[in-house]
Amino acid sequence: MPVYTFRRTQLIPTSLDLLWDFICSPSNLKLITPGYMGFDVISKDLPGKMYAGMIIAYRVSPLMGIKTTWVTEITHVQDLKYFVDEQRVGPYKMWHHQHHIEKVQGGILMTDIIDYQPPMGFLGAIANKLVIGKKLEEIFAYRMIKMEEFFGKL
Repeated sequence: MPVYTFRRTQLIPTSLDLLWDFICSPSNLKLITPGYMGFDVISKDLPGKMYAGMIIAYRVSPLMGIKTTWVTEITHVQDLKYFVDEQRVGPYKMWHHQHHIEKVQGGILMTDIIDYQPPMGFLGAIANKLVIGKKLEEIFAYRMIKMEEFFGKL
């Protein structure tokens, strides 16, 4: 079964500190996730900022309103540069999501790189072509709009 890579970049007109504080707060993920996904953080007493080793549990409805639990671990954090979350329990066979930010001319370049493997072997490959890839595009298009609402547009 192949591993797929999804990559998106966005130039955001803000400071490194403000963007880092926003993306490192687990509670802000709900703000940039489409409402129809029913996304809720179910972990209790999370700190305001992510750290390596942090486990975060969510309830989410990625397809057809079916609720599932998704548990991620924040495996790497380098302040003001990047963090990585990896699925421990959830809908994918494998999920590795890198969140990078860097100061560039005109603002901060935010780059998301997701390496993932759908479940169910060749059926997962078909689902990726028909549904999963399109769903990721849709979710990140929504995130782009929400980030523009929070930080402005260039």
